[in-house]
Amino acid sequence: MSMSITDEILIEFKGRMHLGDHEDDDLRRILSASVIALTKRCGNYDINKDADFKELVFERSRYVYNDALEFFSTNFLTEINNLAIDKALEEIQLEGETDATV
Repeated sequence: MSMSITDEILIEFKGRMHLGDHEDDDLRRILSASVIALTKRCGNYDINKDADFKELVFERSRYVYNDALEFFSTNFLTEINNLAIDKALEEIQLEGETDATV
């Protein structure tokens, strides 16, 4: 699964991290890897539409950029679990609506 990081997302992340333009390719790779990793743990969210997911992607990317990824899951366990639970509940509701219409 490949996640294309838009210029808007890249610019927002660089602004937050106070970074210049010399690392764009690496930052896109980091952001994309964060989207993929968090999608596996939290469910299928759209970074362009869900602010909580985008925040988590930015935080994970910040940890990767600063060579501290091993601390991310522990420090953001509550946020990761909340997104995963919200997605699971959303899917249960969708299944229930589908079953009710059959």
